[in-house]
Amino acid sequence: MLRSRGLRLTAQRQLILEAVYELGHATPEQVHSAVREVAAGVNITTIYRTLELLEELGLVTHTHLSHGSPTYHRAGADQHVHLVCRSCGTVTELDPALLEPLARQLEERQGFSVDIGHVALFGVCRQCGERE
Repeated sequence: MLRSRGLRLTAQRQLILEAVYELGHATPEQVHSAVREVAAGVNITTIYRTLELLEELGLVTHTHLSHGSPTYHRAGADQHVHLVCRSCGTVTELDPALLEPLARQLEERQGFSVDIGHVALFGVCRQCGERE
């Protein structure tokens, strides 16, 4: 995909893409930590620029799971809703089919098309709820 756009698949780009795929959901800082274990010379600016490029190419996507940095994950057919526990920070993936009735209603009533891959619902997970 990179070559078709006149770009090279550098070792750094490959490491960053692999880190996102391996980590599942990761901030640029987490990707940076993973990449630095293999290639200490990769700086955070390179991570951010490469993540933007990989998103433009449709290889990764991001969502906002907190007030901090965006969280990147593999793009593709496995779209999912993110459930984020405000207590422990756990991120759980939810089948987007559960939101499809709401998405259809929003489309019909408001003309608004929901990007399911960017949906994050915040609350308290079962384990934290039981502890409280």
